[in-house]
Amino acid sequence: MALTNRYRTATGAGTLVALLLVLIFGSPWYNDWAQRNADAGTAGGWFLRLLAWPAWRFDSDDSVQNVLATDLKAILVVVLTALFLTLLPGSQLARARGTLSQLFAGWAAYVFAGAFAALLTTLIQTNPSLLGAFQAAGDGAGYGLFVGWIVGIATLGGRRGTH
Repeated sequence: MALTNRYRTATGAGTLVALLLVLIFGSPWYNDWAQRNADAGTAGGWFLRLLAWPAWRFDSDDSVQNVLATDLKAILVVVLTALFLTLLPGSQLARARGTLSQLFAGWAAYVFAGAFAALLTTLIQTNPSLLGAFQAAGDGAGYGLFVGWIVGIATLGGRRGTH
């Protein structure tokens, strides 16, 4: 384990965790389970439902445009997380591994990724509106705020990398 921790990058670890969060908790199976079993009136149930926010799906009664936007949102959350982890200076320039700057940079990257993914994909849905895009960006930022700490923890101890 010490060997793998010595060579992992903050960007790689955070991106891997973001991918796992989206693949597992955004899956149709988890989404259906959370809708049926998690009580939205409790904090735990609310959080379990929130985890399913960047949902992806294969089939739906919805329009193809909306299904594509939903799936693209899930993909963009992961891609934008990698981009923001690369661009944010906290994880890249931290001199000491494991500092709080890495935690907050990873967390912030996920907040930004959620907000921008929602904003961009709302514009390709059927009947897009600026108000709808702003509301979706707020939902994405809220998702990143309450779930992004997991990505932040994953970036702790990562090195800068070669780029």
